[in-house]
Amino acid sequence: MVSVQTPLAYIAQRWTPSPRTLQRAALSAVLMTVVIIVTGGAVRLSSSGLGCDTWPKCTDDSLFATPEQGIHGAIEFGNRMLTYVLSAAVGWAIIAARSGKPRRRGLTRLAWSQFWIVMGNAVIGGITVLAGLNPWTVAGHFLLANVLLTVTTLTWLRTREGDGTPRPRVPRPVRKLSWALVGSSAALIAVGTTVTGSGKHAGDSSDVPRMPFDWVDAAHVHAAFAWLVCALAVAMWLVLRVVDAPADTRARARDLLVVLLAQGAIGYVQFVTDVPEVLVGAHMFGSSLMWIAVLRLAVSLRERARTTADIPAQSDSDSDSDQAMSAV
Repeated sequence: MVSVQTPLAYIAQRWTPSPRTLQRAALSAVLMTVVIIVTGGAVRLSSSGLGCDTWPKCTDDSLFATPEQGIHGAIEFGNRMLTYVLSAAVGWAIIAARSGKPRRRGLTRLAWSQFWIVMGNAVIGGITVLAGLNPWTVAGHFLLANVLLTVTTLTWLRTREGDGTPRPRVPRPVRKLSWALVGSSAALIAVGTTVTGSGKHAGDSSDVPRMPFDWVDAAHVHAAFAWLVCALAVAMWLVLRVVDAPADTRARARDLLVVLLAQGAIGYVQFVTDVPEVLVGAHMFGSSLMWIAVLRLAVSLRERARTTADIPAQSDSDSDSDQAMSAV
């Protein structure tokens, strides 16, 4: 009886990505996730949330945006199309992770989870449109996008290490402080959705229901969480110096402080200038950078050795040489 290979198994049998290719594949999913988050914000900030007034089609009669829908339809439809680019990046990450030698099942599962999150968020995005941009579904759509950012970032970071048992690089109290920083940062992002949901940018030019909060009060609560995150980040930076943590870990703490400083400045400027769209978009971009920086710092507090020797992958230069020899 002849066994039938899956397409992924077929590719994995014939191709071994180099470590750099694997890392680039995982990084492409991270970058596209940030792009989809920022462009999703642009849809809301340009009042194009209902540019396509139904889902999965753009109109009841057309899969694509029509001239009658104008610029808002083009923006919303363009954001939907970027989901396919994101899916391609995730697919590349899955193929590269599956084709690595030796096979890394944990890394492959992480890569596959990206696909299911993308599919789930596409459905929530459709529900958001059908619900007329209900602020609670808009918030859920954004938060699930950040879950995807978490998984893509962790996948990327895992490609840069082995599968051995994690070994701490700093004392236990420092790791606990890191978890507090991760938790408070997640809460900061979640509370930020209440500012959006109760604020001035509803995502459509018509009247859209808002969350039942005063947006100024929500902004103050959000700022309180921001100050907590900043305090924990400063504490982490100081503690890492005291315990003589590895240089790369201290660099990750420094990077986080720089991002927080810029993000805090943008946040306060947008508040006192009546939340202009450009600054709100920049703040959303900064939110993604902050979360990536937090995760990079947390992961840098431990290391995982490679349990078995890698099977050498063919480098780009080797591939060029083989092709040249074939031509002779």
